[in-house]
Amino acid sequence: MLELDAIRPAAPHIETKQRVATAVDGARAEILALSHRIHAHPEPAFEEHQAATWVAESLRAHGFEVEHPAGSLATAIRAVRRGGRDGAKPRIGILAEYDALPGLGHGCGHNTMAASGVGAAIALAAIADELPGEIVFFGTPAEERGSGKQIMIDDGLFEGIDAALLFHPCDRNHVETHPLASEDVDVVFSGSQAHASSDPWKGRNALDALILLFNAVGLWRQQLRPTARVHGIIREGGTAANIIPDRASAWFMVRSDDHADYAAMKVRFTEMAQAAALATGTTVEVTYSGFATTMRNNPVLVDRFRTNMAAYGVDDMGDDPNAGSTDMANVSWVCPAIHPDLAICDEGVAGHSLEFRDAAVTPRADTTTLLAATLIAQTAVDLFLDPELVEAAWTAFRA
Repeated sequence: MLELDAIRPAAPHIETKQRVATAVDGARAEILALSHRIHAHPEPAFEEHQAATWVAESLRAHGFEVEHPAGSLATAIRAVRRGGRDGAKPRIGILAEYDALPGLGHGCGHNTMAASGVGAAIALAAIADELPGEIVFFGTPAEERGSGKQIMIDDGLFEGIDAALLFHPCDRNHVETHPLASEDVDVVFSGSQAHASSDPWKGRNALDALILLFNAVGLWRQQLRPTARVHGIIREGGTAANIIPDRASAWFMVRSDDHADYAAMKVRFTEMAQAAALATGTTVEVTYSGFATTMRNNPVLVDRFRTNMAAYGVDDMGDDPNAGSTDMANVSWVCPAIHPDLAICDEGVAGHSLEFRDAAVTPRADTTTLLAATLIAQTAVDLFLDPELVEAAWTAFRA
């Protein structure tokens, strides 16, 4: 495993960054135990009660004033550790995610994100007396569905934050990420039941409508831009083969790398659902929720994270060709932010898979979790100790 405190950090503030790395190394047992514990007890979006409690307990133990629940979400956390030097600024946000995927568990590796965020907070707490401003930790629920960070933004929890830092596990290393704008779509068709053999003409088949919609989406894909995505699953399709289904429902996601294109796709998808209802004599409800935006990578923060990363022999592999979506992008429209990827497995392992889930608790993932905690904390050190760097990040943000 990587010996973090045996490597000379990047300038400036080398001595302080070394102490941060030493603090992460000293807390490695606590950090990795949290990662493995969350992995072993996966909880889906808005239901992360155990994970949030464990994270909050760890922060309290390291001197943070913890608000849990925070805002309107029962599983959200906002924790503050004030610096010992004069001044209320800067306020640097350290973020963590901990929700799992339904039926798969931590196939996105959010256990490593929770643990690395806590690890960075622990490291910064160790030098808090020498810092101005505030270390502000955000435990953010519901990244996989529902855009928990946007709810926290709406609740005012990100007001006054000068920068937001969060790592994500991957099969490659990328400092800049380019997630797609995305939204969840719940589609419910309603018809009427009838005996499927003796008098099917008396029914109106909701499942037929849903199948028509899936076929329409499949044909639509050949006209979509290469960066656009539409995909879904059937949640309900009837109760018995000899009953005409009066209800069928699905969960879709609509995505694009361009906001204007996304808006047009959303209108078109709704129209296709309405057309499927018209063709089958059913009715349809289409409900959009959990919007995630495209990402604004802050170039000043990107440069600092890349420099700190290089000191540990980790190269930036450039843009990630495989884009998903994240509500961390929503935060990037509120304050300067970055969301770098660090590898926890060999290149080519697919995210949201059994293989990636299993990789999230390997020794390699543990090493990456500790490295991510160190790099996030060291980038925060750069911001805490250099007011001009914070102002430069805001100048880039406003531009």
